[in-house]
Amino acid sequence: MPQTLPRRSGGLAQALGAYFVWCLFPLYFALLHQVAAFEVVAWRILFTLPFCLLMIVALKQGGELRAALANPRIVGALALSGLLIGINWSIYVIAVMSGHVLAASLGYYINPLVNVLAATIFLREKLSRLQWLAVGLAAIGVAMLARDALDTLWISAGLALSFGGYGLTRKLAPVTALPGLTVETMVLTLPAIGLLMWQASSPAGLSMGSSPRIDLLLAFAGPITGIPLMLFASAARKLDFSLLGFIQFVTPTGVFLMGLIAFNEPLKSSQLVCFLFIWIAIAVFCWDLVQRRRATAATA
Repeated sequence: MPQTLPRRSGGLAQALGAYFVWCLFPLYFALLHQVAAFEVVAWRILFTLPFCLLMIVALKQGGELRAALANPRIVGALALSGLLIGINWSIYVIAVMSGHVLAASLGYYINPLVNVLAATIFLREKLSRLQWLAVGLAAIGVAMLARDALDTLWISAGLALSFGGYGLTRKLAPVTALPGLTVETMVLTLPAIGLLMWQASSPAGLSMGSSPRIDLLLAFAGPITGIPLMLFASAARKLDFSLLGFIQFVTPTGVFLMGLIAFNEPLKSSQLVCFLFIWIAIAVFCWDLVQRRRATAATA
């Protein structure tokens, strides 16, 4: 049992690191507001691949990458997870660049509930009574938010389902974080090139090459995409899926605050009540987690 705690602690730190970086994404995409959303997604994919390959060389994981590519089952799983994360990226970029930051925030508030449901159905994970209470409180808050955002609910639902499916697929895929992300970006390379060709043929054309600032920001999409996804994929293999999802409330809370402070989106009183439900749920879930870890440590 003592060996289990450091493993879970490491996974928790990796998950929190990924979620914190994702909190900052709205600021990054706001700097690219003059670039077409699908062009941003395409360059994001294409610049993530060389970043991953450089990391593969630096960390000497070429053997793991070759083993993953030689296994049809792993390639199939990563093709699915790559498709899901590509859909997630597209919806997120469109939402943020069209001014729907709070709709994106709601999507990632829904996602933990999707993860808990997937964990109980597909992974047979069991939650304590306090954790189910936390899930119920969060569900009330999310339902109240969704009621007032029906016009952008497709954004929120799309983000929640695509990222929930991505996390579940990566948890089940028998491959480590970096080789897995590398294969995913390989799978997405051809669609990304197709998007760029389509954008180049449009009247607006491509923004890449229009200014050194835009070029640098688009190139920077590689590391800022790859680093948190590697942290997340590693955490997904170490943590219970329900826990991984529930602590994801860190990201939408950060995005929500970003929408209020940096993007001046209005806050309704009903939204504040909903967020109070969610934050109380987070406190209950974390309290139960701490108590269970203390009990485990005491009996170890």
